[in-house]
Amino acid sequence: MRLATITLPGRGETDRLLAALAARLQGQGVALAGAVQFNVECGEDCEMEVQVLPDGPVIGISQSLGPGSQGCRLDAGALEAAVAEVAARMAGARLLIVNKFGKHEAEGRGFRTLIAEALASGMPVLLGVNAMNMQSFQVFAEGLAEPVLPDTLDAWLAEVLA
Repeated sequence: MRLATITLPGRGETDRLLAALAARLQGQGVALAGAVQFNVECGEDCEMEVQVLPDGPVIGISQSLGPGSQGCRLDAGALEAAVAEVAARMAGARLLIVNKFGKHEAEGRGFRTLIAEALASGMPVLLGVNAMNMQSFQVFAEGLAEPVLPDTLDAWLAEVLA
């Protein structure tokens, strides 16, 4: 079982890295499953979208809270639709990439079950985890996760994809 996390400082840095990584790996012919967020610059409406890997739709996972709202609001139904799209594309994948182990995963929803199923089947998993959700993630991972940094990510990938 290989589970790696990446946490970069700065808003959107982890998302940018994972989206670029997914594009690079797909360009190299690596069969991927998962979801990456590519629109990391949120404006006033803070519309979040994920690209379902490898060939799935772009799904908006945020909902507008209207004028005066602060921050983003996840649309749980849209997130679950993204999870279902990823689940339908898992066969044959060599790596699962998920942009974030977030609040919903911490509560047992979202991508959590899919992550566990991938690991149980022997598929390596790479997750973005932010500081706010790290404690919940550590409980989920039971000490089995490997933190990676941008300069160690390629070595981890070479190991798990060999």
